[in-house]
Amino acid sequence: MNVKIIADSACDLSNDYYDKYDIDMVSLTVQLDEENYEDARTISAKTVYDAMRNGKAPKTSQVSPKAFKDTFEKYAKQNQPCIYLAFSSELSGTYNAGRMMQQELLETYPDWNLEVVDTKGASMGYGLVVLRAAQLAQQGEGIEKILEISKYHAEHMEHIFTVDDLEYLYRGGRVSKTAAFVGSLLKIKPLLHMEDGKLIPLEKIRGSKRVFKRMIEVMEERGADLQNQPIAISHGDDLENAEKLASMIKEQFHNENIHIEMVGSSIGAHAGPGTIALFFLNSPYK
Repeated sequence: MNVKIIADSACDLSNDYYDKYDIDMVSLTVQLDEENYEDARTISAKTVYDAMRNGKAPKTSQVSPKAFKDTFEKYAKQNQPCIYLAFSSELSGTYNAGRMMQQELLETYPDWNLEVVDTKGASMGYGLVVLRAAQLAQQGEGIEKILEISKYHAEHMEHIFTVDDLEYLYRGGRVSKTAAFVGSLLKIKPLLHMEDGKLIPLEKIRGSKRVFKRMIEVMEERGADLQNQPIAISHGDDLENAEKLASMIKEQFHNENIHIEMVGSSIGAHAGPGTIALFFLNSPYK
């Protein structure tokens, strides 16, 4: 019996990937106009971005205990070995909720093998880890090997991103009100990255034209074997700029293996429209 890979909706993978690699997914919750929706199931990212452009402020919450129980118990009853790869515990309570449900179900199904991993990642930085694990599972690799490679990918995944409007990060508590106001006034584009699962400001760049050039420079400084590894770009309803960045990467590193996806509603509700994020390994697994 192959290992089952489970992810949550913050990995921002499209349904094509879930179908192709037989990945199961649990949804974070998005609240808009006082209604609760299941991220990537009952609400689209496009709907959330349009609402934000119209001045609305959607909220999000972690995967519900019921969603975890329904999904996990289905495999526990079959004694199906599983790995749940989770959204960064520094950005959501989802990982901890998954761990709590794991412990609860193991009391009823003590022989069941479920591993819960904090990827310390988000969006397609997390999605690339899920994809690699699912590919290995489909090839029949055992749970220990999949865990080893998944954890390595999670540890070495770079997240480099910029946002179009600092106001959204301010609303989410990521920057101060003064920084958001001054940044917008001066047309400053913040460049951020992830350290141990946390969002950390990296640089401030004046002017949007320079930000992609700097992202490529950071990629060259930090990346390894950039010609051959899968690379991902996520965008906040801005496919044109995502494709522009992809073209620059292809020209610079001669890499055609670039995944482009929209930042989903659970992350997009905090990052906002116009977000562009770049993901790659700083040390590919050997």
